[in-house]
Amino acid sequence: MLDLEVVPERSLGNEQWEFTLGMPLAQAVAILQKHCRIIKNVQVLYSEQSPLSHDLILNLTQDGIKLLFDAFNQRLKVIEVYDLTKVKLKYCGVHFNSQAIAPTIEQIDQSFGATHPGVYNSAEQLFHLNFRGLSFSFQLDSWTEAPKYEPNFAHGLASLQIPHGATVKRMYIYSGNSLQDTKAPMMPLSCFLGNVYAESVDVLRDGTGPSGLRLRLLAAGCGPGVLADAKMRVFERAVYFGDSCQDVLSMLGSPHKVFYKSEDKMKIHSPSPHKQVPSKCNDYFFNYFTLGVDILFDANTHKVKKFVLHTNYPGHYNFNIYHRCEFKIPLAIKKENAGGQTEICTTYSKWDSIQELLGHPVEKPVVLHRSSSPNNTNPFGSTFCFGLQRMIFEIQWPVHCGGREER
Repeated sequence: MLDLEVVPERSLGNEQWEFTLGMPLAQAVAILQKHCRIIKNVQVLYSEQSPLSHDLILNLTQDGIKLLFDAFNQRLKVIEVYDLTKVKLKYCGVHFNSQAIAPTIEQIDQSFGATHPGVYNSAEQLFHLNFRGLSFSFQLDSWTEAPKYEPNFAHGLASLQIPHGATVKRMYIYSGNSLQDTKAPMMPLSCFLGNVYAESVDVLRDGTGPSGLRLRLLAAGCGPGVLADAKMRVFERAVYFGDSCQDVLSMLGSPHKVFYKSEDKMKIHSPSPHKQVPSKCNDYFFNYFTLGVDILFDANTHKVKKFVLHTNYPGHYNFNIYHRCEFKIPLAIKKENAGGQTEICTTYSKWDSIQELLGHPVEKPVVLHRSSSPNNTNPFGSTFCFGLQRMIFEIQWPVHCGGREER
């Protein structure tokens, strides 16, 4: 049984690991993978039809814990303990829930102190006791004694005289004063771990099409030799087609990984007459996982020839390898009376709306199959690659699009 420390408005964890509000999804998954012998039976829950309408959830079924991640920024928004019989909990080093200590309302009051009057939700038959960044829910049907309900107490707040011995059914850790209005906080400095993250990525265009990327980056900086002075650093960098690998390294730093292409499966669709001629050396990618960006270099010139921007939607073959790239791509509207207008395609744009604005692509899509080996199939299905304005958009129905820029 896990023995965890509760920190209101911040985290749930122990000396070895900690789930912190604002933590990226990938870091939470990394913790679960590292401690897979202790934390078992984890479910990933998401909406396949509408992935932006519902939170992405990691359900630790063996431990009665749910981690709710914001559907857009994919940072930890709420920590829910829905079965307190499966876990030990303590606050400031003192247990308030264990096999020997029941989490009764008297115990909660003793451990956490006084707070505002509780609120009764008649639809759920739940009584909510709220602290800042922490809520406890008590269920009425579990009580042998009917509670006394005072609907006009404390300026309209519903209040209950709670029977002795009522125990907690659920506990929530979140940011702010209201669980209903809470949002995932900014990533805490403790989660940067020496990495640089992209707040936004703008695709730059010239007269002929995309020319490069402008990245607004976040890093954890600190004062001269004083760790207590750590703070967020925000800065911008730009990389362009034709930049050398040295240029990219000076702008973005070392990649997390360098990947050499063994073959180019899209080469057959190139108009070049030399597409059947085998190459003597391989193009290579700089993989920037925390930026959600790949950069492809030509094997001969060592200059940038492609950018790949990852949306990281659940259900994609590469899900959770990259952080979500918050990109903005200006697209030229070619309809009549458009007058050279542009429309912005973002990480959350739907392909149907893009086609409606720009007109359907001239060519049919290329069907892309991915698998870990020749004898395996991709459980998430195939994707479709549409060419448009010197870019390739990889679409996975019924979800959204990811962008690739090609020159």
